[in-house]
Amino acid sequence: MRRSRIWLAGTMLSGAGLTSGAMIAPAAAQQAEATLSELSVTSASPILPAPGPSAVGGFPTGVLPVVGDSLSPVTVVTRSEIQRNQPRTLGDALSDRPGISSSTYAPGAASRPIIRGLDNARVRIQENGIVNGGVSDLGEDHAVPVNPLTADRIEVIRGPATLRYGSGAIGGVVSSENNQVPTFIPARGVSGQVTTGYSSVDNGRLGAASVDDGANGIAVHADGFKTATDSYAIPGGIQRNSATETQGGSIGISAIGDRGFLGVSFSHYEAMYQIPGGESEETRSRLNPNQDRVLARGEYRPLQGPFEVLRFWAGGSVYRHEEIGLAHHDHDHEHDHDHAEVAGPEGVQAIFKNREVEARFEAQHVPVVTALGTLTGAVGLQTSRRVLNSQLESFLPPTESRSLAGYLFEELAVGGGLRFQAAGRIGNDRLNSTATLFPADYLPGGIDPTSFALTRRFAPKSLSFGALQDLPYGFVASVNGSYVERAPTSYELFSQGPHHASSTFEIGDPTLKLERARTVELSLRRAEGPLRLDATGYVTRYTGFIYRRDTGNRCDDDFASCGSGDELRQIVYSQANTTFYGAEIGAQLDILPVGDGWAGIEAQYDFVRAQFDDGSYVPRIPPHRLGGGAFLRANGWFGRVNLLHAFDHTEIAPFETLTRGWNDLRAELAYTRSLDPVIYGASEVTVGLQGRNLLDDDIRNSASFKKDEILLPGRNVRLFLTARF
Repeated sequence: MRRSRIWLAGTMLSGAGLTSGAMIAPAAAQQAEATLSELSVTSASPILPAPGPSAVGGFPTGVLPVVGDSLSPVTVVTRSEIQRNQPRTLGDALSDRPGISSSTYAPGAASRPIIRGLDNARVRIQENGIVNGGVSDLGEDHAVPVNPLTADRIEVIRGPATLRYGSGAIGGVVSSENNQVPTFIPARGVSGQVTTGYSSVDNGRLGAASVDDGANGIAVHADGFKTATDSYAIPGGIQRNSATETQGGSIGISAIGDRGFLGVSFSHYEAMYQIPGGESEETRSRLNPNQDRVLARGEYRPLQGPFEVLRFWAGGSVYRHEEIGLAHHDHDHEHDHDHAEVAGPEGVQAIFKNREVEARFEAQHVPVVTALGTLTGAVGLQTSRRVLNSQLESFLPPTESRSLAGYLFEELAVGGGLRFQAAGRIGNDRLNSTATLFPADYLPGGIDPTSFALTRRFAPKSLSFGALQDLPYGFVASVNGSYVERAPTSYELFSQGPHHASSTFEIGDPTLKLERARTVELSLRRAEGPLRLDATGYVTRYTGFIYRRDTGNRCDDDFASCGSGDELRQIVYSQANTTFYGAEIGAQLDILPVGDGWAGIEAQYDFVRAQFDDGSYVPRIPPHRLGGGAFLRANGWFGRVNLLHAFDHTEIAPFETLTRGWNDLRAELAYTRSLDPVIYGASEVTVGLQGRNLLDDDIRNSASFKKDEILLPGRNVRLFLTARF
């Protein structure tokens, strides 16, 4: 059985044939080989090794992590990167990775990952294998109730491996992984870390800590975080109404034996953050998400029988947020937009509640030796229930969604470095709520929309097939094909009113059909040696692609005002055939040995192009991006200078505006030193300084609803400190 690994082998030269052997002494090469380490990637396949400390261990700073033997493309944000970059949202943690951007609706608070131009219903966000349970998919102004500061790593999975999680992962899976439910007992009995930092652009303060302990078959875990920022600076001023606060933590306990483990955890998340730009800024809009979450996990490895591992994940969450601000009044846009003219008394304008439970069971069968090769695989069952309820000015009536699905993964190793993988999934989705039929032109015309109770049922089916071949010089090539069906979500079917925090009047379509996607992708990767490469190209053909279409109408607080109002953009969920294609490339090359490490260069490029069959463009697509720079890692030091350039985004949908390109110049200097824990109380400490947008450029995100109203943060210098024990 092979397991997905990230070989952090930036210092290994043997067999590479890419750097002159005369440049490096044999002793240096031997020392380099000894530093190899690995990280198990748990989300990309249900065929998993036993859990252990290697799953959460540290590894060299600044090395590009490449998952060399996974059939599906996987992006990993390591614990070292999280500690140095100190992201406050998953969007912050991922937005500069090839193929990934973020919504940046409320930077530092509500910023959801966008994968290959896809977001919301097509990107599943989970923590430790279970869906996160918030309402961030309903609107870009809603935060994801997951703080990455306490994560051991973040995994982003694209391609056929997403079948493991359902049609809601058609675009990809973002998985935050940590040890909330302990899966091992630390070797020294106790381990942990504390991190803190300060950012200049927003007077940002943060702190996070985690600890793992255990003995006699019982392991415990605890973590916590707290962050706060003022409104952030932009070139020439301040982005008003952009302050944030978040805090939370978790506790967990597990019983661990020779043949498996069983554990449970409880976590809490709460925040208060403002929505900058436009009417949200004028009405001083802010949201206060609050979530409690319970998670259980277990694993058992029988001594005999057809299955070598049985696993389960189960979790439930209760989520609520209020949208608070000044009451909305009609106003004349030709007058000054002071608060006295546009808004009345402050209060709660909308309430969102979400109760969600999910469970998944997997059985990994024993390897089967066949005439063609060794067959490994797993069968799984997943079920979930979600109840959404919103009040006051919210746009969605109470809805209930249920799903039940089964899936099968099989992998065949035929020898010679060649592997095949096939997967299939079939599900049953049921959604019920109150549907509303609007006039065909979505204008009142004296006719009131009709509402009625409706239950929709879908049976989405998905299939995938892939092959991976080891190549000379450490390269690995893979090809994948998949057919995925996605059922419409409750908000795509049943939305019917104003959503002021996002400045939209949203109208669902209760007659939407299954969305179908056919994808082919080719990957070339290299995880070993002085050159590390991760490159993928893909094309996806959608039949019945569901998207939010801007009608050009503007509304106020009710449908009767549509066409004559001016506050809210009228957005209608529609279907059309479309084609996405693109590429994502990341690379690093070690060039010169320095001390016990290397100096080298790095580069990245990504783009996505999305067009409907009529030649028009899909709305809010990220721009083409090209970046590169130089790095040095040696003797505990890590230094980096890098420029990421976004090109002008001109492939726009109707009613969209052009987005100018930008340059994000970044620099970093960090030092890590091992310590004697008896003397210092810590085994290792990292301290550093990091700069972002050092050119103080005007940066607008073409994938954001807010891109014409706000700028992203200007020049920022961050000081960070992490101690491990």
